[in-house]
Amino acid sequence: METHSIDWNTVWREQRRRHHEANRNSADARFWDTKGAARRFYRAAQENNGERIEKTLRDLPLTPSSRVLDVGAGPGALALPIARRVRHVTAVEPSDGMRSVFDEEIAAERIGNIDVVPKRWEDVSVSDDLSPPYDIVFASYSLDVPDIVDAVRKLEEASSRYVYIYWFAGETSWDAMSRELWPLLHGSSFASSPKCDILYNVLYSMGIYPNIETFPLRHTNRFTDLNEAINHFASKCFAVTGEQKEVLGRYLEEHAGLEEGDIVVPGHSTRVKIWWEKKDS
Repeated sequence: METHSIDWNTVWREQRRRHHEANRNSADARFWDTKGAARRFYRAAQENNGERIEKTLRDLPLTPSSRVLDVGAGPGALALPIARRVRHVTAVEPSDGMRSVFDEEIAAERIGNIDVVPKRWEDVSVSDDLSPPYDIVFASYSLDVPDIVDAVRKLEEASSRYVYIYWFAGETSWDAMSRELWPLLHGSSFASSPKCDILYNVLYSMGIYPNIETFPLRHTNRFTDLNEAINHFASKCFAVTGEQKEVLGRYLEEHAGLEEGDIVVPGHSTRVKIWWEKKDS
């Protein structure tokens, strides 16, 4: 079959559908709606993903006059340091838990040049909800959307010049963990989310020929004891019953390590930075 005859938006939608069905029909965002999970995410971003944050700050062409749009900003791990370097940041974030932590950090750091839009990207109206144009528009591991073509069109609509998307290539450590656990926990196979190969073909079909940089990223999940680790991963794995949590505990005992008295679960993935400058800029 010719590449140009494939509807890559449909390929993305179907892969995403299989992923969410494998995830027990539960939207991933629900996990982050609890403030505790959001606070843990923010703390991990500071402790483990400082390298990722610094890389992103180096990647983006930030200037003191820049206006920046952060799509799927989470608790502000990127938006907050970016705001210290630019004129204005608009952050789109739908999760109540994430926004609660984000608001606390904005207040604690007394940052006054961030606006937060409490919506999913697919529900955002660029003209009504945002203040375009933005010099830089980026989405960092946040485009879990059913219609990727519409999502990209809105990124371009909001931008006056640059668009950046960070996403995944190949199997992540979370995919590998889920692939082993799902048959044991749920009696079914795990389906991963769509990866960068589909995203690139979507962009190509839209007449966008982006730059791509591939890079590895490692991180560590750290817990005070095994029960804390089980409780954390139980929410992500939809392990509800005592039997399911026992299965998860045995898996973690086998795969987790011990470091300075803490339980550590290492993670790794291959990431991609996909970016382009708008044709009419």
